[in-house]
Amino acid sequence: MSKQNQQQPDDMTQRAPSDHLGPDYKPADQKPTATVSTKVSHENVTILPQTPQLIALLTMIRDKNTNRADFIFYSNRINRLLVEEALNHLPVHPHTVTTPVGRPYAGVAFEGKICGVSIMRAGEAMEQALRECCRSVRIGKILIQRDEETSKPRLFYDKLPEDVGERWVLLLDPMLATGGSALMAVDVLRSKGVPESRICFLNLIASPEGAANFAQKFPKVRIVTAFVDEGLNEKKYVSPAPFTIRHVSVRGRSGQA
Repeated sequence: MSKQNQQQPDDMTQRAPSDHLGPDYKPADQKPTATVSTKVSHENVTILPQTPQLIALLTMIRDKNTNRADFIFYSNRINRLLVEEALNHLPVHPHTVTTPVGRPYAGVAFEGKICGVSIMRAGEAMEQALRECCRSVRIGKILIQRDEETSKPRLFYDKLPEDVGERWVLLLDPMLATGGSALMAVDVLRSKGVPESRICFLNLIASPEGAANFAQKFPKVRIVTAFVDEGLNEKKYVSPAPFTIRHVSVRGRSGQA
């Protein structure tokens, strides 16, 4: 795959980076050019590899003509990729098992317990993917809403597992715009005894401003995102308009976080 554009946009007039996508056996001039994620320099931010599969899925959920059922299906596929990548960042310990033919297999097992915490209401749309990857996982809720005039987040409600402070937490919210809601959610988790280093924040689309703000405030929290868009518009929404959260959850928020 060809080298991505290294330049990050400093304003909304600059073009998003692009790359040639396709199988390795195809030369670059025979691969289509597609928009890929803006790069960020923070070590605690992980962007999913910009593969043809991921870009095709993102294309589907960005298309205004995609119907609700298809939007949910393709969004959930991306959510699963995010969960699986997040699990790669959790610690493991040696675990040897015996195979059906009586041979030992030296493997690993996850250390400790995990739980999901969704930032309501849009974060609830990511719970299915977490349950598909982690059977019987416990899931907590945090309700934070942003004041439309001040863009400041307000905490309305939280319900978390009693032992959340002893667990690894996958924090779920599909959008990272200014980062205000996510920052408040981390503060709530910290107040319940969860160390920063035990939190992994998953989202589909992030803004460079939100990712930088979050990464600088909580450098020990891992961010896993599918795509970093160009930036925020004058209303503090991620731009270009990535998708409509109402397709994911009828009670969800539009592109804000």
